[in-house]
Amino acid sequence: MRDVAVVSFAYSTSPKELAHNEVEMIVPVVREALAASGIPREEIGFTCSGSLDYLQGGPFSFVMGLDAVGAWPPIRESHVEMDGAWALYEAWVAIQTGEVDSALVYGFGKPSQGDVHEIMTLQYDPYYVAPLWPSMVDMAALQARAYLDASGRTERDLAEVAARALRDGASTPQAIRADAGATADALLAQPKVADPLRASDIFPTTDGAAAIVLAADDLARRVSKRPAWIRGIDHRIEPHALGSRDLARSESTSIAARAAGVADGPIDVAEVHAQFSHEVLILAEALGVDPAIVNPSGGPLVANGVMSAGLVRIGEVARRISAGEANRGVAHVTSGPALQQNLVCVLEGE
Repeated sequence: MRDVAVVSFAYSTSPKELAHNEVEMIVPVVREALAASGIPREEIGFTCSGSLDYLQGGPFSFVMGLDAVGAWPPIRESHVEMDGAWALYEAWVAIQTGEVDSALVYGFGKPSQGDVHEIMTLQYDPYYVAPLWPSMVDMAALQARAYLDASGRTERDLAEVAARALRDGASTPQAIRADAGATADALLAQPKVADPLRASDIFPTTDGAAAIVLAADDLARRVSKRPAWIRGIDHRIEPHALGSRDLARSESTSIAARAAGVADGPIDVAEVHAQFSHEVLILAEALGVDPAIVNPSGGPLVANGVMSAGLVRIGEVARRISAGEANRGVAHVTSGPALQQNLVCVLEGE
């Protein structure tokens, strides 16, 4: 296996990006990531993106995104209809083949163009679930209630998670919402949106884009003082039907964590793609990490760029490793209703 590292990372968020289209959102983060990587654009071996046609309301939205990176002279390019983290996985595989030594990965989306909670219903089982049109929040509330009943935790535990995210978000420039003085008591006073979830338990609508540059072996060492090496990466999927799995835990995350080697060493930091407060607790248990080290950035509860937030989780862990703030960390990314599909990535410094 080739050693592959994250050598640069950039992202942007906005509650509602009215002034710019998707291409104009992508350009600054791609330029920032490329400049920080030390690898000239023309020497990038592979480019891969993640986006979602549902958000744009039209097919092949990724083609327009290519205008942000430039497809002439011809480039090696691919796309996944997933969060940009799965594009990173494809790029990692491409580098493993030995045909390329570097890759540019990016993800983008503008969910503010519609009601993202309703739009994501399109990903549900088209025969039995989608016709009932439960929203993303409705499905999350079902899982939250199942988790509270099975674990013995309470709504206060969810409020504590949400309050900590808001406090951590106060030190994150890209946070859409933050409150350095947030308390569980204040959040518990909010009305419920979908029992047992309150507004603070639910991610804020966020337009955004993120980009990461990967490099292999000596190239990574040459362009980065402290590369964040990908030591393990794996993703697994569970049944589409919620009734076919235990909603109180995330078995696919546990399996992916074992395959990626999360338990092979101490974890200093964890960034999980928890779009709802109860998911932080479920995922911490599935990964086998202390909830206290989870999402020091505030996570998706303070900024959740659809199709880029998962890639941001990998970038946040890599950023802390490259800065010397952590030596080994784990990033988690999810897709589908109630943590249906999960990717786990372990990174460490040398």
